[in-house]
Amino acid sequence: MDRRRFLRTLLSGATVAALGPALLRGGEALAGDPAEFAAGLRERPYLAGWRQVAAEAFGPTTVQLEGRLPADFAGTLYRNGPAWFERDGFRYEHWFDGDGMVHGWQFGNGAVTHRGRMVQTPKFQREQRAGRFNTPAAGTTIAEPVAIRNNDDANTANTSVVTIGGRLFALYEGGSAFELDPDELATLGPTTWRPDLQALPFSAHPLRDRDGSWWNFGALSLMGGGGLLLWHIGADARLIDAHVHTLDAPGYLHAFAQTDRYLVFLMTPFDRTAGGSFFESMAFAPQRPCTALVIDKTAPDRVMRRFEVDFAAIYHFGDAFERGSELIVRAAHHDDVEHARSPHRAAMFGHAGAASPAQLAELRLDLRAGRARWHMLGVPGMELPLFDARTAGDRGARLYMPATVGEASAPYFNAVQMIDAAADLRAVHRYGRDILVEEHVFVPRPGSTRPDDGWLVGTLLDPTRDRSGIAVLDAQRIGDGPLATAWLPYAFPLGFHGHFAQAAA
Repeated sequence: MDRRRFLRTLLSGATVAALGPALLRGGEALAGDPAEFAAGLRERPYLAGWRQVAAEAFGPTTVQLEGRLPADFAGTLYRNGPAWFERDGFRYEHWFDGDGMVHGWQFGNGAVTHRGRMVQTPKFQREQRAGRFNTPAAGTTIAEPVAIRNNDDANTANTSVVTIGGRLFALYEGGSAFELDPDELATLGPTTWRPDLQALPFSAHPLRDRDGSWWNFGALSLMGGGGLLLWHIGADARLIDAHVHTLDAPGYLHAFAQTDRYLVFLMTPFDRTAGGSFFESMAFAPQRPCTALVIDKTAPDRVMRRFEVDFAAIYHFGDAFERGSELIVRAAHHDDVEHARSPHRAAMFGHAGAASPAQLAELRLDLRAGRARWHMLGVPGMELPLFDARTAGDRGARLYMPATVGEASAPYFNAVQMIDAAADLRAVHRYGRDILVEEHVFVPRPGSTRPDDGWLVGTLLDPTRDRSGIAVLDAQRIGDGPLATAWLPYAFPLGFHGHFAQAAA
């Protein structure tokens, strides 16, 4: 049997398994009430972060910048996140279920132009026609769901966004990347990297290697299957190769990390109960250790090392580097497993809830001794760590992340911070008590090779004035506040992740 036929046979079984237990299950719907959410929103304006958008599209809307951009700052910040939560008196109960809306913030000539478009997935279009949710969801039970053929029939394209080879993709954990027009944000359709890999998971956090190629994974175990699909995509957005790694037990993973030589995957153990959607029937298993897999980039068809390490619920990783025989991976470490299973669940129902952000931690994997351990860095109240990928691979990078500083009117971030753990440095800009602060993406200064020489660009929600905004800061002078800020005359819900595409020189 040739290699591709073997891969296709293996994947077809995994795909059927993935579709069966979770995606094809119906049942009695138990979800939020739009009227209850609306009542909560009147009492707690910050819930605008979880309010459904009023339309399928925004803009193009051009607004002037307050302040001044550097002359060499130009390009587009793309953002993605769930935005459609309600239909026919039914509201999703899990934040991850909302259909995706992609935003483009294009900078130029002292202004910024915003566009927002719902990703026109088969699921979104089918439910628009039906006037109700009729597709199995990741975290909410849907009554009488329609039959679906594959993962992409349930794909919400709601988690992240990336440009590869000049092409723009909206990403989701459980299905294909959906290609969009990079200017108008019109949906072009799902991407098939190779015919035998059609509709298989291409997860939401691909990582760019120093040679310009991209690594990603698909968690076949995420929805009941068994295996990890490893993707390698060229800088020209063409598939280099794909490999499947079998797993001894199911493990949840949302993202992964890389050093110059290795890929690191952390599998968080969980158990399943009968009935309900994936997240409803999922229970993290803190009594069992996590499994860390290390794959050598020069031999991506096999796992080089496996480690066991104390349990942690991890969604997002920062940087990773090699120090002697150790691989050091920085991550947002969650202790509250219920909040990790359904983040901001109270907000989805229109209720007041407590913040439960993560702590910054290092996962230390000793390749020589075969030992793994966690080291806490003493940085609480954080998530969504990003960094300058130009940082040398033998040292830790400065991390940039949202944070909660001082009084906050919402159980969400109100500041952005820089953490340099090696130098014991921290810099913070607090936007204010009532501002909800999202992920801030690092943008390198054109022509510079010096790490951290560049800017941060991040999005904001001001619920008291019902407006969404964007800010640009000097990455080396965060405490000075934004160089430039812009506010739109409308608001939309909080998103998840973004990607900055710099304008061609």
